Amino acid sequence: MRQHTILAPVALASAALLAACSSSPSGGGEGRTPPPASSTPSGTAGGGPGMPRTVTAGLKVPWAVAFLPGGDALVTERDTARLLRVTPSGRKTAVGTVPGVDAQGEGGLLGVAVSPSYGTDHFVYLYYTAASDNRVVRATYDTRLGDLRPIVTGIPKGAVHNGGRLAFGPDKMLYVTTGETGEGGTAQDRNSLGGKILRVTPEGAPAPGNPFGDRVWTYGHRNVQGLAWDGAGRMYATEFGQDRFDEINLIRKGGNYGWPVVEGVGNRKGFTDPLLTWTTGQASPSGLAYANGSLWAAALRGERLWQVPLANGKAGRPISRFQGRYGRLRAVVRAPGGSLWVTTSNQDGRGTPRPGDDRILTVPLR
Repeated sequence: MRQHTILAPVALASAALLAACSSSPSGGGEGRTPPPASSTPSGTAGGGPGMPRTVTAGLKVPWAVAFLPGGDALVTERDTARLLRVTPSGRKTAVGTVPGVDAQGEGGLLGVAVSPSYGTDHFVYLYYTAASDNRVVRATYDTRLGDLRPIVTGIPKGAVHNGGRLAFGPDKMLYVTTGETGEGGTAQDRNSLGGKILRVTPEGAPAPGNPFGDRVWTYGHRNVQGLAWDGAGRMYATEFGQDRFDEINLIRKGGNYGWPVVEGVGNRKGFTDPLLTWTTGQASPSGLAYANGSLWAAALRGERLWQVPLANGKAGRPISRFQGRYGRLRAVVRAPGGSLWVTTSNQDGRGTPRPGDDRILTVPLR
């Protein structure tokens, strides 16, 4: 669902964000970057970021990052279908090329997650676009990638809006974000896996306690590409807008987030309004992380890292960080040491590659 401004407590503070509204000709949220809306941070807060530095460079559309227990990270490349292992010092090794990936449009090798019980089961999870669908597979990984076993299949695929984020929640269930592939009605169809956030067991079955007795946790989504939980276990998700508003949602069990019936804050019975929104030119938010009392959202079209202070599940005024400095930003995750790892996405056909792109940045937090 595409949404409107910030919830009532900070609605006035969002006016500056909305003033720079810019249409997205593709309607997909990943369009080419418009002129910067503003070079001035849109708020003030403590716990800001320090100066980023490059961990490693020379990547090709790094889409997702998940950390192994020892501190190394697994990184997916969307278009090459390679899974890389990257050390904190920046050494990168290709540990496998995932077979059967159909990397067209916004599809390809997308999400990666590491089992909460990795120390004993050595499982990793991948989300990718195959010939007939998007799917989630599980594989063993130690120093090389083992055989992939599909655990969720039949997720709609398309040239756009393939979702793709994987994350284990505090409940140790696997959450899977899917897109509606440009077919808006799919998001409201509870019999379809498209336009949803799914919640499954590590084996891919509907998780106990799901609201409808199947894999669906929430529905009415256009294209979710970021998930994060705060210290109290509240769940948040980023979502691409169409031509008007991008959003962050506070995710609640069984919620209908409105797409395509409602765009923006609808104040309509039966639909959940967003926590906050931006205009599409300022965000196109992909990855999402929680650290130091804030959400951190990587912006593609907006070419910046957004810091969103949180207080008891309510959002303060968003703060624009590093606008235009590194180009399109795709993934953001909290590293074991407390910093953020952020990936650029300038090689995805919609950005302007810079020397060394794409890269992984580490951002210290104060």
